[in-house]
Amino acid sequence: MKKIKLSKSESLAIIRTSLANERTFLAYFRSTVVFLSSGFAIIKIDALKDITDMGYLLIGITPFFFLTGVLRFFYIHRKLKKYNYEQDS
Repeated sequence: MKKIKLSKSESLAIIRTSLANERTFLAYFRSTVVFLSSGFAIIKIDALKDITDMGYLLIGITPFFFLTGVLRFFYIHRKLKKYNYEQDS
């Protein structure tokens, strides 16, 4: 694979984008954990029997939310990986 010669600012932009991609994935993961735990809490707490359906809904959308985060992470990661770059000194 041919190396692309990038300027310092371009290579730093790629690194920043990669770090932003990781932060976005962690935000998806954190939201997934919150949805899942909230869903279980709503189902288990007797005082919240009126909104038990909301708990099941939260648990039901959790895998789709997590899958969206994972797919987005790898899509962006693959796009960034094509820049097998050589930094310009």
